[in-house]
Amino acid sequence: MTDALVDAPTDLRIRLLREEDWDTVVALEERAYAASGLSEGREALRSRHRASPDTCFVLEHPDGQDGQGGVGGYLLALPYPLFRCPDLARSEDGHGAGAGAGERPTNMHAHDLVVAEELRGRGLSLRMLRHLEETARTAGYRSVSLVAVRGSHVLWTTLGYHARPEIDLPESYGTRAVYMAMPLDPVPSRPLPHPTDPTPGPHSRAEVG
Repeated sequence: MTDALVDAPTDLRIRLLREEDWDTVVALEERAYAASGLSEGREALRSRHRASPDTCFVLEHPDGQDGQGGVGGYLLALPYPLFRCPDLARSEDGHGAGAGAGERPTNMHAHDLVVAEELRGRGLSLRMLRHLEETARTAGYRSVSLVAVRGSHVLWTTLGYHARPEIDLPESYGTRAVYMAMPLDPVPSRPLPHPTDPTPGPHSRAEVG
């Protein structure tokens, strides 16, 4: 679920979600979504992380206890076939994100993005989303999707996400949710040498991951 955007830069650090982060992540999720009936609960949230731990991040700020950085936000994302999304009422285990046996979806789904109330207005939601987009692009995914809730689809449109109101969503998202997706440009190949650059040797070639 994605809700609102903010629009200013910051120097707070984005890192992968760790086991010790879960109490804070669950508390942030409950504060953001419980009142509107969109809270998933700890086990469902953890199941999204288990599906793709390399694409789940937290926002670390320097105000934590014992000199350690505190968690001021999180983003859970996982590969999911385009035009499909997780059901908030069900955990990922047993009916997961795969497109089929042996197939990897080419779409990365930004499932849940929350920034703590006291850190909003600093551009952190946008920064975390852009971090995910770059991670997905580098890994070869072709698109990123999300479900905009509580009328926030107008905001995500300004970032290049296209609303697909014809896509049916699970009832757990409520009546105002809209599926959105954005194609990802591929990682650009290494540019050709400039005429003033040294001439590449006979074995030089562009490598594609």
